[in-house]
Amino acid sequence: MALNSVNTNMGAMIALQNLQSTNDELATVQNRINTGKKVNSAKDNGAVWAIAQGQRAEMGALNAVKDSLQRGQSAVDVGIAAGETVSDLLSQMKEKALAATDASLTTAARNALNEDFVAMRKQIASTVSNAKFNGVAVISGTAGFKALANTGGSTTIDIAAEDMSLSGSVVTLGSTAQITTRTMAQARLTAVNTSIDNVSASLARLGTGSKALGTHLSFVGKLQDTIESGIGNLVDADLAKESARLQALQTKQQLGVQALSIANSSTSILLGLFR
Repeated sequence: MALNSVNTNMGAMIALQNLQSTNDELATVQNRINTGKKVNSAKDNGAVWAIAQGQRAEMGALNAVKDSLQRGQSAVDVGIAAGETVSDLLSQMKEKALAATDASLTTAARNALNEDFVAMRKQIASTVSNAKFNGVAVISGTAGFKALANTGGSTTIDIAAEDMSLSGSVVTLGSTAQITTRTMAQARLTAVNTSIDNVSASLARLGTGSKALGTHLSFVGKLQDTIESGIGNLVDADLAKESARLQALQTKQQLGVQALSIANSSTSILLGLFR
C-alpha cells in the first residue's frame, strides 16, 4: 500500500480509532462519576451485578423480617403492659379479700369490700380482652406469636400465649368470684395469691420473649448494614481515582484530536509535490 495516498490515510484512521477508544473510556468514567457506581448495570460487569442484585434482594427480605419482629415485639409489649395492670389489680384484690376475712366486720362493711372486689375483677376481664395489637392478643388467646427470624422463612422466634383470662390457667380467680362471706373471702384470698404468682411467672416469660425479639431485631439491623457495605464494595466507584482518570482522559482526548488533525493535514503536504 502506498505510504503517500489521498485515497487511504492510515495515519488518520489510527488516530480516529485511538480517539474513539479514548471517548469510550471517557464516557465510562463520566457515567461512574454521575452514578457513583462502577457497576451500574449487567453490561458493566454481569457477574458482579448479579451478586449485588442477589444481596439487594436479601436486604429487601430482611426488611420483612424486621417488620415481623417489630410486630411481635409490639404485641408482646402490649401484653406485658396489660399483664402488669392485671398484677396490680390482683394485689389490690388481695387486700380486699384479706380485709373481708376479718370476723369482726359487719355485713355492710363486707358488702362494701365486695363491691370493690367485683369492680376490680371486671377490670381484669376488660383489660385482658382489650390487650391486642394488630389483632394479636398474647394474654387472652390460645395462640402466641411466631416472628420471622430469617429470610427463608424457615426459622421463627416463638412467643407462647399466656391466657390471663378469669378462670384460666394463669388467673385462677373465677369470673363470678365474690367475697360476701368470710368463708368466700378466705377461698378467694387463696385464689388471688395463686393468680399473683402465676401472673408474675407469665410476665417473666413474656419479658424474656420481648428481649429475644429485640436482640434479634438489633442483629438483623446490623446484618443489613453489613450487607449494604458489602454491596458498596462490589459496585461503588472510587471517585478519587475516577476524578484523576477523568483529567487524564480529557488530556488524552485533546491530544487525540490534535493527532487526528495532523494526520488529516498530510494530504495538503502532498499538494506541494505538484507545485
